[in-house]
Amino acid sequence: MSLSRRGPSRRGLLAAGGGIVAAAGVGAGAAPAAADAPLGKGRSVRTGFDRLAAGGYARLAGQRVGVVTNPTGITAEARHLVDVMHADERVDLVAVFGPEHGFRGTAQAGGSEGRYDDPATGLPVYDTYTKSGQPLADVFTASGVDTVVFDIQDVGARFYTYIWTLYDCMEAAALAGKRFVVLDRPNPVTGRAALGPVLDRAYATFVGREPIAQAHGMTVAELARLFNAEFLAKPAALETVAATGWHRADFFDTTGLPWVPPSPNMPTPDTALVYSGTCLFEGTNLSEGRGTTRPFELLGAEGIDGAWAEAANALGLPGVRFREAYFAPTFSKFQGKTVGGVQLMVHDRAAFDPVRTGIALLVTARRSWRGFAWRPDNWIDKLTGSARVRTMIDAGAPVDEVVGAWEADLKAFRAMRKAYLMYH
Repeated sequence: MSLSRRGPSRRGLLAAGGGIVAAAGVGAGAAPAAADAPLGKGRSVRTGFDRLAAGGYARLAGQRVGVVTNPTGITAEARHLVDVMHADERVDLVAVFGPEHGFRGTAQAGGSEGRYDDPATGLPVYDTYTKSGQPLADVFTASGVDTVVFDIQDVGARFYTYIWTLYDCMEAAALAGKRFVVLDRPNPVTGRAALGPVLDRAYATFVGREPIAQAHGMTVAELARLFNAEFLAKPAALETVAATGWHRADFFDTTGLPWVPPSPNMPTPDTALVYSGTCLFEGTNLSEGRGTTRPFELLGAEGIDGAWAEAANALGLPGVRFREAYFAPTFSKFQGKTVGGVQLMVHDRAAFDPVRTGIALLVTARRSWRGFAWRPDNWIDKLTGSARVRTMIDAGAPVDEVVGAWEADLKAFRAMRKAYLMYH
C-alpha cells in the first residue's frame, strides 16, 4: 500500500535545519517537549495552550485569531481557552469554529450546533461539521481571521472525527491563505504504538480520510505534521506548540489534567481506552453501549446470553476480562429494551490491545449468537478501512488470521509515523 498522496516524501525536511522546516511549513515552531526533564510521579503536564499563554501569546501577536475547539479546550484550572483569550487584551480573538457535537458540546453523534453567537463572549461561532475544501476555506475567509488555532482533545482512534476536522481545517486554511497553529494535548491512551488496520483510500470518509492506523498512537500536533508532509496536496502554513511533561507511555490519569468528555459518549478516559476496538460494534446490529453509563464498555443485543462472555474469556486476551452483562439503553439501539452481552473489564491497561480485542469480540459474537449481522450499509468497512475484516470474519477466519492480515500495511505506517513523533 502506498501511504503518501503527495509523491516524494518531505519527511527528510524534518531532520534538516530549522529554517528549512519553517519554510516548508512542516512542524514549524514545534517545541522539543521530549527534551524536558521528567517532573516525577504525579507530575503535571502543560498543554500547548498553557505554554502559549505563558509566553504572552507572542505567536499570535498582530493576528486576528479564530479557534477550532470544543469543551475540551481548557486550561489546567478548567477554564475554557476561548473565555481566557477573549478576556486578554493581548489576543485579538474574532471567531470560534465548532466541530461535530459543537463548540459547547451539546449535539449528539452526527450533529452540530450550527451558526450562532456565543452568549458568554459574543463571538461568532461558525459550524465546520460536514464542511471541507473550498466551502470551509470560504468560512475562514468570511470570518476575517489571519490565523486559525486548533485545540481539541483527541482519543487516539482513526474514526474519531476531530482529527479529520483538523485535516479539513488545515486543507481549508491552506486554500484560504491562513496560518494554522495546533496546540497539543496528550494522547490519553498513550502514544506507545500504532495498532490495527490501515485505511484503504477507496473507503475514505469523515471517519477516515487518509491511510493511518485504526489506533494511531499519536497526538494531534504529531498528526498535523504527518498530514502536512504526507497527505495534503497544498501544505498549510503550520506551527505546533508541544505539551511538556508528557511521555509516550503515559496514560491520561498521570497527566494531572482535568478530563472533559470530548463527545457525549466519551465520558471517561476508560472509555477512550477501549474505544478504538469496541467502536467497531457501530458497524453491527449490536448495541455499542450508547445510552448507558458505560458506552463502548458494554456491548449487547436482545437474545445474547452468557455464551458470548464465556467464548471471549476463553481466548485469554491480555489485560482484559469479560463480564456477562445485561442492560437497557436509554437511547440509540435497543432503546428501553433489556439486552444481554458483555462488559469489558480492563485489568492491565499496559498489556491490553484494544483493536485485537475488538476483533476478538466480533469473531466470538458472530460464532456465539445466531442473530449477529453487519449494518446493511457495511459501515464496518468504513470503520476498519476496507472490506477485509468483514469478509474474513464472514469466512470464519480466527482472530490471529484477521489481525495478521494487516501487519504489512501497519509496519509501513509505523515506519512513516516515526519522522513526526515529538515525544519520547
